Amino acid sequence: MNDAGIDLPAKLNTLGRASSVALRAALIVCMITLAGCSSFGNIFGEKDKPEEPDVPAGELYNQALFLMQEGKLRQAVKRFDEVDKQHPYTEWARKALIMSAFSNYRLGRYDDCIESAKRYLSLYPSSKDAAYAQYMIGQSYFKQIPDVTRDQESTQRALDAMQLVIDRYPDSEYVDDAQKDILVARDQLAGKEMQIGRYYLERKEYAAAINRFKIVVQEYANTRQVEEALYRLTAAYYAMGIVPEAQTAAAVLGHNFPDSPWYKDAYKLLQEGGVSPQENKGSWISKAFSLVTG
Repeated sequence: MNDAGIDLPAKLNTLGRASSVALRAALIVCMITLAGCSSFGNIFGEKDKPEEPDVPAGELYNQALFLMQEGKLRQAVKRFDEVDKQHPYTEWARKALIMSAFSNYRLGRYDDCIESAKRYLSLYPSSKDAAYAQYMIGQSYFKQIPDVTRDQESTQRALDAMQLVIDRYPDSEYVDDAQKDILVARDQLAGKEMQIGRYYLERKEYAAAINRFKIVVQEYANTRQVEEALYRLTAAYYAMGIVPEAQTAAAVLGHNFPDSPWYKDAYKLLQEGGVSPQENKGSWISKAFSLVTG
């Protein structure tokens, strides 16, 4: 059997949106290449049997691709992993490792995907598929993002992993998707700060609440959470009697988001107290937004 086999299916551009046409065409070549191989007919019946050490790498790899096309992803992962075990540091092992990561992602086994993708990057940091491996790591963390009431460690890891896609592979085809995912992750982290801040505000622990809303304004000003954060700052400062800061928060909110319902609420709150929004340029709130919009 010719070990030339087939190459990694091209253009697995976005996880879950892989090119089925390219993959199917590659698998047709695989079937032609494998015709007459006795082990090919046994791959479905021997899924739990360890591979013999003398099985050619290309044969194992092509069997795994066929299993993946047939929807037998768990068996495919075993075949891909077997390539890496039996023929480590070969070109076949390199391709099998990235495909193992992809198959685990499709199975929803995100931790396994991350493990395979990280191993790939440690062994082949300059490979043409390194950007894809890093993107899979980010997507695997992204799929595990919980709601804002829970710990956001996976969210931060997803953000960090996607930022590495942009920093290390700025010309890759995954940058646009990574940037979009970063925006979602940042909004999620800001949402967590808002959830905690609202909790403190309801308990009238104003200083603690302000600290949380301050994080949103200073670190997540480009997220959708910032409008509410400015309103909550208006309310918290006003409740503490720190009226100039309340006025500044409302003024900054109105200047940047004049049509926001949060601004209407902030304006009404101050108006009921006989004051109006007025920006103090020396306030940390004003300075924070001047850095974002300046």
